[in-house]
Amino acid sequence: MNIKPIRNDDDLRAAFARLETVFQAAEGSPEADEMEVLVALIESYENKHYPVGPADPVEAIKFRMEQQGLVAKDLEPFIGSSGRVSEVLNRKRPLSLRMVKRLHDGLRIPYESLLSQAA
Repeated sequence: MNIKPIRNDDDLRAAFARLETVFQAAEGSPEADEMEVLVALIESYENKHYPVGPADPVEAIKFRMEQQGLVAKDLEPFIGSSGRVSEVLNRKRPLSLRMVKRLHDGLRIPYESLLSQAA
């Protein structure tokens, strides 16, 4: 095992290339240990250099709609009238706390995503 710190994107590409060769290693083998260390290094580098924040509230709603095969009319119990649903989906109206709670409870959209732009 010859593992080095990941300091730049070239190192990251090399780490991914090595990870591809040891990814299916048998559990308990030196290659499996190397895979675990590489995954930790890659995750650390990516979290530091390419952080991913919570989803945009409207994108989170649209994602859940796509997952569950919902249409705008299906959001009315959570958001309100069809006009209000349209305003929210077109970013002309922000989500109220009441809408956030209903969307979380009814569609299981994480609070972190629904409130990500409230701050």
